[in-house]
Amino acid sequence: MSDIQKSIVLLGCFDTKGEDFAFLRSCLLSHGETVITINTGVYGSTADFPVDFEADEVAVAGGHALDELRERADRGHAVDVMGKGAARVLARLYETGVLKAAINMGGGGGTYIALAAMQSIPLGIPKLCLSTVASKDLSRQVGSKDITLMPSVVDVAGLNSISRMLIRQAAAAICAMANVPEPPGVTLGTVQRVAITMFGNTTACVMACADLLKAKSCEVFVFHANGVGGQTMESLIREGCFDGLLDLTTTELADELCGGICSAGPDRLEAAAACGIPQVIAPGCLDMVNFAHLDTVPQRYRSRFLYSWAPDVTLMRTNEMENRQLGQLLARKLGQPKASTAVLLPLQGLSQLDANGSAFFAPSVNRVLFDAIKETVAEQVEVIEVAAHINDGLFARQAVETLLRLMDQVTT
Repeated sequence: MSDIQKSIVLLGCFDTKGEDFAFLRSCLLSHGETVITINTGVYGSTADFPVDFEADEVAVAGGHALDELRERADRGHAVDVMGKGAARVLARLYETGVLKAAINMGGGGGTYIALAAMQSIPLGIPKLCLSTVASKDLSRQVGSKDITLMPSVVDVAGLNSISRMLIRQAAAAICAMANVPEPPGVTLGTVQRVAITMFGNTTACVMACADLLKAKSCEVFVFHANGVGGQTMESLIREGCFDGLLDLTTTELADELCGGICSAGPDRLEAAAACGIPQVIAPGCLDMVNFAHLDTVPQRYRSRFLYSWAPDVTLMRTNEMENRQLGQLLARKLGQPKASTAVLLPLQGLSQLDANGSAFFAPSVNRVLFDAIKETVAEQVEVIEVAAHINDGLFARQAVETLLRLMDQVTT
């Protein structure tokens, strides 16, 4: 693979912005890079530079003929198809080992296509989008990917002194990122890599676990269980980034169930089981659902027990019915895991707020959750009841010892 010529991929709508892309391409070439070009513009191309993948090939990769998209004249449909097609083209380039980095520039449609396409590129390969809408909330389009957004300031609609300056800077940025050398030291695969989920309410537990794992020469990756954090972790698990998982803060399941703001979507808690990664699960922070300011709490929950964690964070205590559903959901998501899996139940509390004397302390409600997990979980999943609060040192030690034992079973 080392003798393959790697290139920076330049993708965009060459039908309307050929002059701008020609300048960006020349900037990339001036840094000594080779460039592969992909046209995602439906209504034409450019003669300003060679195009390696024309729009007809991209459209076919997206499942439709280019003529069909033109005849239908449905912009939204065309943008969706070209995004999917470009993603498949990029995926093939990555698989053949030629993809060094990817860069795009454009307006709303061009940005959507590029961000959809970049979803197919794994973590660590630089991705940059110079966009007229970079300052908007594009969290849904960016998802869990390491995409750099750069505001174009002026529209991508012909060159001027501002656009030239920013295009040169974008080219310099992607070239610099693409050529960052791997640091000397630990080689990938020589240490065990463990992902952990954390919330403010489980910080003490996670920090203790991280210290214990580092003492065993593990590399630790902590993810904030705020929705995007869980999505990102699940995505990286599927990319093979981790050897083990301490999923101690599964609160995103409660937000998915009740419509909170920290949902990680319907696929949360499924990647490790599907990919055969040893994991230890805890129902951390399943005592709460997250909302923003108090006035954003849905009307149906206004009479529930609410706690102001911060002016812009309102927590709702889950009840018995929700805990029964959450226990069953957690257990079902583990399914028939391909690797050793354990669920640890902290019998004295699920979060900082669910401690004796604290606002959410409700052992009888937690018992409904624990019973639902034990009644629903698959036979091969180990269930361990720990007579401790989730933030106690005893629980952290049990969690780490259990995970290391499960990981050892894979390597022996």
